Amino acid sequence: MLLIQKERSDNMAILNKEEAQSLLKKVLSYSKAEECEASINGSEGGNIRYALNAVSTAGDISTMGLRVTSVFGQKAGTATINEFDDAALERVVRRAEELAQLAPPNPEYMPMLGPRTFAESITFNAATAAMTPDSRAEMVAKSLEVTKQANLTAAGFLENATTFNAIMNSKGLFAYEKGTDVTFSVTTRNEAGTASGYAARGFTDITKLDTHSATKIAANKVLTSVGAKAMEPGKYTVILEPVAATYMLESMFRFDARQADEGRSFLSKKGGGTRLGEQLLDPKVTIYSDPFNQDLPGSTWSGDGLPLEKTMWIDKGVVKNLSYSRYWAQKKGVNPMPGPSNIIMEGGDATIEDMIKSTERGILVSRLWYIRMVDPQSLLLTGLTRDGLFYIENGKIKFPIKNFRFNESPVIMLNNVDALGKPERSISVESYRSYLVPPMKLRDFTFSSLSDAV
Repeated sequence: MLLIQKERSDNMAILNKEEAQSLLKKVLSYSKAEECEASINGSEGGNIRYALNAVSTAGDISTMGLRVTSVFGQKAGTATINEFDDAALERVVRRAEELAQLAPPNPEYMPMLGPRTFAESITFNAATAAMTPDSRAEMVAKSLEVTKQANLTAAGFLENATTFNAIMNSKGLFAYEKGTDVTFSVTTRNEAGTASGYAARGFTDITKLDTHSATKIAANKVLTSVGAKAMEPGKYTVILEPVAATYMLESMFRFDARQADEGRSFLSKKGGGTRLGEQLLDPKVTIYSDPFNQDLPGSTWSGDGLPLEKTMWIDKGVVKNLSYSRYWAQKKGVNPMPGPSNIIMEGGDATIEDMIKSTERGILVSRLWYIRMVDPQSLLLTGLTRDGLFYIENGKIKFPIKNFRFNESPVIMLNNVDALGKPERSISVESYRSYLVPPMKLRDFTFSSLSDAV
């Protein structure tokens, strides 16, 4: 594979639909393969990082790359490049063809799709695209106001990007989309380093991001976590804030039919088959994807050129759909079903305060981290709490407690739901994807041991 990487200094990184279409047509005109697909993506944006209450790095990044896949029979080769003169375009096509001729046949290769109609996405926001180094600095300054006034130290990261993606193939398929995104995360600590707080936000629309209020939440976690007490591990009623819930649930959001059919997932049925149509989770749990959700818009087409629409994955606890690749769908005699471009979990009316008031004895969890898979078939996970853990007794937070290691499965967890709150957009630091997930009150969450980490 030919792979060239460099940062671009011009303003070519974002092509409009007509520009992308014209460039991809030119690329395909060089092809001598039986099938050829070209895709191009670009990104423009910037970031600012700070630590110990001072900015440490900042920068603007502009990149664009082209990917070409050439196919002869069931043999495919892919080459990438980020140079766009005519000679470079022809060179990358020839390289893809050379690699295809050298490749072994892929028995699972599916012919490329022909023309499709895709709805226009709502992933672009002009205000976010207009962000500048000055606007990023102003937002970080608002965050630092909070920690300096509270005699705390902060470390954080703010990043925004405007992106585009386009694909075209020799069968006549063409798809294009443009989007924006801004993410912010901050960790706060006291001077002694004995207490920590965290907040993270992600939006398509920059006007929804308030770094000052987010940092105040993180700072409050620190100030209320001083003097944490040790408690015995065991099973507790827990209230997971949306960030903590997101980290627990992310591993279950693929809904892949092939893994289920092959006995490799929590959606596999003992003895063979899948759990499609089964009551798998509590009836309070509904999970779906919707590219046109205003709070979490997503792509309207998949990487292999299938339209993405609103899809119910779990409806009132029942598994309603699984995602099928084109190959696996053909093998099973069903229609292809692309995986989700976003995930929304429905919630309820309870606030976190309501959940605390209704808890006789339990634990409020701010965040989870260092999560690792123990058993893919049961989705058993292990990880640690951090950035604020609080003991609840008789409807009130009594005192902060030291961190725990947990061993728990999201499948079991979502069968022990007492209450759900309003979904919030939360970021996963593992994938840096955003999800809409509610706070949740759960029974019998398993903490297996104490942790000395802050």
